Amino acid sequence: MSFPHLLPTYARADVAFTHGEGAYLFDEDGRKYLDFGAGVAVNVLGHAHPHLIAALTEQAGKIWHTSNLYRVPGQETLARRLIEATFADTVFFTNSGVEAIEAAIKTARRYHFANGAPERFRIVTFEGAFHGRTLAAIAAGGQKKYLEGFGPKVEGFDQVPFGDARALAEAITDATGALLIEPIQGEGGLRPVPPEFLRHMRQLCDERGMLLIFDEIQTGIGRTGKLFAHEWAGVTPDIMAIAKGIGGGFPLGACLATADAAKGMTTGTHGTTFGGNPLAMAVGNAVLDVVLKPEFLEHVQRVGNYARQQFASLIADYPDVFEDLRGEGLMLGLKMRVPNTEFIDGLRAHGMLAITAGDNVIRLLPPLIIDESHVREAMEKLSAAAAQL
Repeated sequence: MSFPHLLPTYARADVAFTHGEGAYLFDEDGRKYLDFGAGVAVNVLGHAHPHLIAALTEQAGKIWHTSNLYRVPGQETLARRLIEATFADTVFFTNSGVEAIEAAIKTARRYHFANGAPERFRIVTFEGAFHGRTLAAIAAGGQKKYLEGFGPKVEGFDQVPFGDARALAEAITDATGALLIEPIQGEGGLRPVPPEFLRHMRQLCDERGMLLIFDEIQTGIGRTGKLFAHEWAGVTPDIMAIAKGIGGGFPLGACLATADAAKGMTTGTHGTTFGGNPLAMAVGNAVLDVVLKPEFLEHVQRVGNYARQQFASLIADYPDVFEDLRGEGLMLGLKMRVPNTEFIDGLRAHGMLAITAGDNVIRLLPPLIIDESHVREAMEKLSAAAAQL
């Protein structure tokens, strides 16, 4: 469908939503949809969550923007809470995930510059990765479809096959300063990185004086049943990019780092006009009010396990449609034997939203507030869409 006043960079579905409630969205015709896309893993507390509405409304009546030329108390509070819950010692707030990735890349390069080794600017990444759409981020991801037509690839990134320890070892040189990976590839097809591989990467970084960067933009803020997905492997990064869920639907990202990794990021080395604005900080703190409660992550684990059990049965029931089930917690993917775009369209016709991914996968990324009844409803709609194919 054509939208003449919009740059045609999206293949938009011909549906517009007017409002949402919990795990549901409603379109202009009043039709109800079960939302298992959550704005691409963003709306972790669903739609119109009362605590988020109250926090944003209260802040909107006070002050919206002052810039980072002055203290923003909400930043200080949110940074402290993130530090207390993670490996990090310091936080830089952004508007988006790709800005958090850019900050992470710059932080890693400045670390080696501050150590007197500016030649150590190269970063090893993995095939199938997706780190965003800026020139540096598409170079880090290395996917041809995103690089094509945008001139020379930004220098400094070396891709190796996913999960290939030998190729990783061979790619590391004296110019390598960091390793960058998503604990679960989202856009790349819901491919979890084995915990032992993440531990191997941590060991390599420690041995070779490199920094370990995790992209937890999609996997973080409870999506896998831990606050961050790397916790399942028992390893910590030196730098981490987060976004999506931390804002619960409001534009917000952050780059977290240890004090040592961030030592090169001194006054004037980086900045943002809108990043960390009072509105975003109010919402981010409200999200953590809910997500940091112990029972919340326990809920995600329980419902995630139930969803995995239920969705696995689809493969046996419809072997010509589904091939396998992937993922962790409430970040699940079904690899398809039919075109994933065709299935997504059919699923939407049955009143359910999901998202495509690479390797012919559909992503099931519901709000983390769903319960078992929503999973059963999703099963009915997935089955109905599969039966039509």
